[in-house]
Amino acid sequence: MPNQKPSLSLVALPGRRAAALDMAREIERRGYPGIYCPSVTNNMAFCQAMAQVTERVMIGTSITPIYTRLPLDYAQSAAFIHEISGGRFRFGVGVSHAPAHERMGITVGKPLGDMRNFVQAYRDAPRTGDKPPLILATLRKKMIALSAEIGDGMVFANGARSHMADSLAVLPAATRNDPDFFIGNMIPTCISDDIEAAKAVNRRTLHSYVQLPNYRNYWKEAGYVAEMTAVEKAIEAGDLDALPGCMSDAWLADTTIFGSASHVRDEVEKWREAGIREPIIVPTSAEGNQFKAFEEIFAAFDD
Repeated sequence: MPNQKPSLSLVALPGRRAAALDMAREIERRGYPGIYCPSVTNNMAFCQAMAQVTERVMIGTSITPIYTRLPLDYAQSAAFIHEISGGRFRFGVGVSHAPAHERMGITVGKPLGDMRNFVQAYRDAPRTGDKPPLILATLRKKMIALSAEIGDGMVFANGARSHMADSLAVLPAATRNDPDFFIGNMIPTCISDDIEAAKAVNRRTLHSYVQLPNYRNYWKEAGYVAEMTAVEKAIEAGDLDALPGCMSDAWLADTTIFGSASHVRDEVEKWREAGIREPIIVPTSAEGNQFKAFEEIFAAFDD
């Protein structure tokens, strides 16, 4: 359906948590299909609160790191949210990144093995009631294949659209064609007629991501070897201010959305054509904060 509304990413920042719940109600009222919460703050608590103040919109974590709580604890919390929401919750989990592990003092193993062990313990957790669909954070092909084997779906963050056909080809045909298998992508998006300003916003959004080795390896796989090699040289030289200059316009257009309202709507449809069933817009604004960005999203997609 042309210009079908995308799902949206929403964060409940300290001091704005009540306002974020009001925004969740507004997103539902306007008919957006889903609200997905990154791990910037306690997204499990936020999803639980949203489950209690909304009635129809799908809600989910995108994503929660598997290392910060025991699988049993996660299973109990996820099942609780799933039940009180009437089955509207999707539990997105991932292995996070090495810098985050270091900050938290967490010792981890191999990502695939850790994820497999977590999912097994989560599914085996007793006396929880029905658990929600389990969505695995994916970038590289081995994790994509694992999502089909042990998960109920997969979600990218900052995926490269030109590489999606190659990535999704890893899925078995039955999984790829199963409408109940979640395939999503968190897409940084800035709506502005000032194209250069919008590109600058998205470069700031991805500034921390290009510093992560697993993301650079993924983008190299997607064909952006020159850009990621330049990023690595800048990091090695300690010149983080040089990183935006390493992010080419072609790479930025492949991993984010920026531009006029009509262009953004068209780009969302292109993501669906590329195989992403659930485009999840991560709104940012060239003129204000998260709530200003939502105003711009609403103006673009509400007829």
